[in-house]
Amino acid sequence: MNWYLQVLKKYAVFSGRARRKEYWMFQLFNAIILSAIALLGVVHDMFFILYIIYVLAMIIPALAVTVRRLHDLDKEGVWILISFVPVVGGIWLLILTCTEGIRGDNRYGADPKVVELIDAA
Repeated sequence: MNWYLQVLKKYAVFSGRARRKEYWMFQLFNAIILSAIALLGVVHDMFFILYIIYVLAMIIPALAVTVRRLHDLDKEGVWILISFVPVVGGIWLLILTCTEGIRGDNRYGADPKVVELIDAA
């Protein structure tokens, strides 16, 4: 849950780098929350409005964490647009987000794994 909250704290921060763990834990909790709201929507129509509000509120942090994830791979944020290429674009973005980031510093900042280890000490 801390990873989800960490992304929300960086709501519209498109600079820096994001680890795989940060990206995927955000996606996991986001999917769980969306599923829960959708299930509640079966019970009452009011939850459909809540669903729409939540989806709209999560667009910016989802884009931001994806761009930061691409930065961890030393790729520019515009690579997110590859997802618009039919069939292969989404698959390629999935492969990129599953790939281990560049070790050490790159042009987008310090290695987030190293920074996390230093903060833990």
